Amino acid sequence: MLFLIPAYLSEESPSEYFAPAIKEYILKTDYFFVENEKTARKVIKFFCPEKRQPDLKLFILDKYSENSDLKEAQNLMKAGQDFGLLSEAGLPCIADPGNIIVKWCHENDIKVVPVNGPSSIILALVSSGFNGQEFTFHGYLPIDKSQKSQKIKFLETQVQKTGYSQIFMETPYRNNQLFEDLLKSLSPNTRLCIAANINHPTDEFIKTLSIKDWQKNKPELHKIPAVFVLGK
Repeated sequence: MLFLIPAYLSEESPSEYFAPAIKEYILKTDYFFVENEKTARKVIKFFCPEKRQPDLKLFILDKYSENSDLKEAQNLMKAGQDFGLLSEAGLPCIADPGNIIVKWCHENDIKVVPVNGPSSIILALVSSGFNGQEFTFHGYLPIDKSQKSQKIKFLETQVQKTGYSQIFMETPYRNNQLFEDLLKSLSPNTRLCIAANINHPTDEFIKTLSIKDWQKNKPELHKIPAVFVLGK
């Protein structure tokens, strides 16, 4: 089986936020697909401190991985070895690599077992006050300033035309610049939700304001994980 194992959004998240099944499935196998070995070991230790770290067999699966890179692990799965797919943050395969091994499992009759866990994208949306029936997630916006401005204006137009909530994110060290770009590119009455440090017990910040009000209430977002939502 392949267990789809979520990670915390904040290292300070209380343990009661998480399904007991996360620990159960981590205990069931020593074999994991991970994006980053150091982060994965921290996540495993968080959920299951009694797990012996030297026993772990970690296989890198990142955005550059192809099936040809995963042959050793795939052969082990065909032979009956259970694996976990461990996210860097939140749920696997959402704004996170891993779907290629899930697809391979379906093609090779290997059972896929999803485990309940947090998703920063969904938690931001449900906290925004915007349309949760119809929405689009865009991942990261372009780095080029001109292309980014065009994309921001396109998202605003989509909100106005369709009513769909538009969700996107940025690398934490570029959050403040993205916020300034949003203030410059969006109309004063357009509404923006910023959801930062989601699931942090003391520093969680979630607020929805119009752009003209954000101009007067600029948050400090540098190096803080955040999700941005435009909507009505």
